[in-house]
Amino acid sequence: MSNARGIPAQQLRRAVEMNICKINVDSDSRLAFTAGVRKTLFDTPSGFNPRDYLGAGKQNIYDNCVDEIKNIMGSNNQI
Repeated sequence: MSNARGIPAQQLRRAVEMNICKINVDSDSRLAFTAGVRKTLFDTPSGFNPRDYLGAGKQNIYDNCVDEIKNIMGSNNQI
């Protein structure tokens, strides 16, 4: 995944500052998911339960989205 890239935080902040309402962050989510799955499979190579490694990927997506929304895009508690 060395060449994989999501949207840099600086570009996300700039888009928000320009009042852009729709920002696609799918690449960031896919990278987070893949990292969670890979880490789980690396840490537990004998594991075979998809609930374990898919759950780790799902949690990474959630954590990444929360971070982007709150800390990068500045939308914490805003309606």
